[in-house]
Amino acid sequence: MTIDALYQIYLQYPNIQTDTRKLKKGDLFFALKGANFNGNAFAAKALEAGAAYAVVDEPEYHIPGKTFLFDDALKALQQLAHHHRLQFSIPFIAITGSNGKTTTKELVHAVLTQKYRVYTTEGNLNNHIGVPLTLLKIKQDAALAVIEMGANHLHEIEFYCSIAEPTHGLITNCGKAHLEGFGGIEGVKKGKGELFDFLRTREKATAFIMKDYDYLRSMSKGIAEVITYGTADADITGNVNKESTFLEALVNIGDSKLPISTQLVGDYNLPNLLAAVAIGYHFSVAAEQIKAAIENYHPSNSRSQLIESGSNKIILDAYNANPSSMKLAIDNFARTEAADKILMLGAMAEMGDETEKEHQSLIDQIKKYNWQQVVLVGKPFAPFRDQFQYFDTSAAAADWARAQNFQNSYLLIKGSRSSQMEHILTAINTN
Repeated sequence: MTIDALYQIYLQYPNIQTDTRKLKKGDLFFALKGANFNGNAFAAKALEAGAAYAVVDEPEYHIPGKTFLFDDALKALQQLAHHHRLQFSIPFIAITGSNGKTTTKELVHAVLTQKYRVYTTEGNLNNHIGVPLTLLKIKQDAALAVIEMGANHLHEIEFYCSIAEPTHGLITNCGKAHLEGFGGIEGVKKGKGELFDFLRTREKATAFIMKDYDYLRSMSKGIAEVITYGTADADITGNVNKESTFLEALVNIGDSKLPISTQLVGDYNLPNLLAAVAIGYHFSVAAEQIKAAIENYHPSNSRSQLIESGSNKIILDAYNANPSSMKLAIDNFARTEAADKILMLGAMAEMGDETEKEHQSLIDQIKKYNWQQVVLVGKPFAPFRDQFQYFDTSAAAADWARAQNFQNSYLLIKGSRSSQMEHILTAINTN
């Protein structure tokens, strides 16, 4: 079967599913493979559950009339997504970066939906499966599409661009994330910069850049249109309006000076806010609508969330951690006015040869401030067990936290996804 023929089937059954546990009647099932599973083995089960058809890539699972046999089911999914993308002439906005890309994507979505029908990456579906699934959810009523792209090695963003063919792009920043895969900070810039490399090949393309970051100015050279945002001397400018738990900014939007009060914890979210303002303004969303959209956005998914648990306040930022985001979060927390501040940090993943150095640097930073308690979780922190409270796992840390019966405390819980620091949340006193 060709991709063209598969696309005709997709038009009849446009809901794609790769997990039989989530499958609904009439879905089109793709039998993908993972490290611990073979989707082909679930094709028959998917059909029994009501799937219209299944796409498989192993002949022994082929059921004539009910499955479509391809050499590679994942590649078929990606090629189908690209074919679908080519049916649209609307703006496709790609967002990547080391830190803040999901928050930026959510803010951009909130702003653009004030005026347009927008299809946006759901949750964190930003990888080789998530990007095509996002594209295949776009319907003919779309006015704009916002695609988040994550990467931990070179040529990944390049590949996603070949599928999504963005017309607009934004790199939030290039920090010390996924150093193991990128081979260092220059590798990060090269990998994230693949988005701008793609835009440079298009006659009409637009890049949004944080002008404060010199390297983004350099990386964006040669792109047809570059729109800047930053703290000064940019198309859209803004600054932190006052020190508070939640970010408050004063932003210049056209001829307007608008104070924007957010539900985002941390001044380090200012670039994310300004990016959303810049994109909204570019697409002619009214200033007051931009302000309302950002002010009404509430973070979720363990990103910069402020949670009140009994007499305690908790900043939960446990979805991602790297040296750049850790430093920003710790410094911001240190500036927060509170008496009993407790730092609970999970180890940073994918640091490669830089693991020991980066965790030592983090310890040096922690020691600059006074804390009621410092709790470290994960083996990369083991060398510092004699200096602070240490646990191998978040489950063990949760048991310890439960026994402390914290009252009137302020906690920052942050760590890489693999640390599962959100498990500690249930152990904090709710009385």
